[in-house]
Amino acid sequence: MKKRYSTYIPYLSLIIDLFIINFSLLLLEDKNYLNTQFLVYINLFWIISSLITNTNKNYRYYNYFKILSLLAGQIILFVLGFFTYFSLFREGDVVHNQTKVLVTIIVTISVAHLIFFYLLKKYRSYGKNFRKIVVLGFDESTVELTDMFKNEKELGYQFLGFFTDNKTDATNFLGSLKQYENYVLNNNVDEIYCSLSELKNKQIKKIKKFAIRHKRKVKLIPNANELYNKNTVTEFYGDSLVVLNVKQLPFEFVENRIIKRIFDVFFSVFVCVFIISWLYPILWILIKLESKGPVIFKQKREGINGKEFLCYKFRSMRLNELYQGHTVKDDSRVTKLGRVLRKTSIDEIPQFFNVLLGDMSVVGPRPHMDIHSKKFDREVANYMERKSVKPGITGLAQISGYRGEIIKQADIINRVRFDVFYIENWSLMLDVKIIIKTILNILTGEEKAY
Repeated sequence: MKKRYSTYIPYLSLIIDLFIINFSLLLLEDKNYLNTQFLVYINLFWIISSLITNTNKNYRYYNYFKILSLLAGQIILFVLGFFTYFSLFREGDVVHNQTKVLVTIIVTISVAHLIFFYLLKKYRSYGKNFRKIVVLGFDESTVELTDMFKNEKELGYQFLGFFTDNKTDATNFLGSLKQYENYVLNNNVDEIYCSLSELKNKQIKKIKKFAIRHKRKVKLIPNANELYNKNTVTEFYGDSLVVLNVKQLPFEFVENRIIKRIFDVFFSVFVCVFIISWLYPILWILIKLESKGPVIFKQKREGINGKEFLCYKFRSMRLNELYQGHTVKDDSRVTKLGRVLRKTSIDEIPQFFNVLLGDMSVVGPRPHMDIHSKKFDREVANYMERKSVKPGITGLAQISGYRGEIIKQADIINRVRFDVFYIENWSLMLDVKIIIKTILNILTGEEKAY
C-alpha cells in the first residue's frame, strides 16, 4: 500500500501556526512577549489547544465554515490561556499591547488557515494527494456520493468503480461483491464505501476484518436505522449527504502512539536502572550454578503487523529442552530456580530491553510464535487485530486470568476477546491500571504462572 503523505498535513499546519505566532511577536518588538518563559508557554499552549480542538486536522470533506468553527474554538482557548499567563506569572504588572498582540495573532492565524485550506483544495483539484476509493453496493445514495466525488475534484478522491450483486449498466461496474478484495489490493485502494441498504451485517463484519488486516479505511453509506450506531461517527459530505465513518481506534491517532511510546521508554528505563541493574548479576550467578547455558533465552516471536523479533527472557529451562513447545503444568524441563522465576514473572523482566528497542510495549497483547499465530488466525475471529499494536510484557488478558498454557479453545478465544477490547478502548490510565494489577497478581501469586 502506498504511503499516505496526508498524515503529515496536520503537523505542517501546526508548524505554520507556530511560525506565525512567533514571527508576529518578533515583529511587534515588545520585550514583554519576547522572553523565553512566555514564548515556551504560549507555544505549548497553542499545541495543546490544537490537539484538544483538532483544528489542524483538515479532513477532505471539511468546508470553510467547519474550518472557521474549529478555529474559533481554539482561539477561545488560546485567549483564556494568554490571559492566564499574566495572572499566574505577572500578577500586578501593567502589561501593554495585550489587545494588539492578540488581534495580530488571531487575524494572521485565521487568514493563514483559510489560505492553507484553499491551497490544499486547489492542489487536490489538480489530481494530487488523492485517495483511491471503491463502493460496495449500488443504490441512490451511492450514486449521489460518487457523482460528488467525480464533480468536486478538490475533495481529493479518485472513484474507481462499484462492486454490486444487483443488476446494473453503470459504466463504473467492476464486478460482484465477492471480487472486491483482489481489486482493492492490486489497485492500492485507500477507502472502501459500503452501502448499508445492500450489504448485510455479516458482510460488513467481513469487510471490516479485511480492512483492519490490510490497513484500509471503511466508511458506511447509511440507511435510516444506522444513523446513530455507537461504533460510527457521522460525517457530512457537501450540504446534506451523510456518510458513517467507522470509528477510529485509539492507536490510529499518532498522538496516542507517541504518548504510549514515551510512557514505555520512561517506565522501562526506570526498571532497567533500579531493578535489572542489581538483579541481573544475582540471577547470572544462580542460573549458571544450576545449569549450563546462556542466562538470557532468546526466541522468535511475532510483533506488530506480524514482524518477527527476538524476545528476551531469563532462561528457566535446561538448555537442550528449550524448544519443545508450550510449557505445561509441572513441566519437567523447568529448573528449580526456573519455577521461582516463572511463578513471580521475573523471567519476563529482560523484555524491558525489547521495549527500549521498540519491538514491544509495557502493556499489550502477549506475543506468540509464528506457528501458533497462524493456527489461531484460522480458528479465532478477530485474531489478526492483535497484530495491529506492539505486543506487551503484560496485558488485559493476562491480568484477567488468561495467561500461560492454552488448554481448551475457550482460553485463546477469551484471550483474544480481552486483547481486542484493550486495543479498541486504550487509554494511558488503562495501561497504569493493568501494570498495578500485574504487580498485585505477582505478589499474591497466579494459578497459571508455571
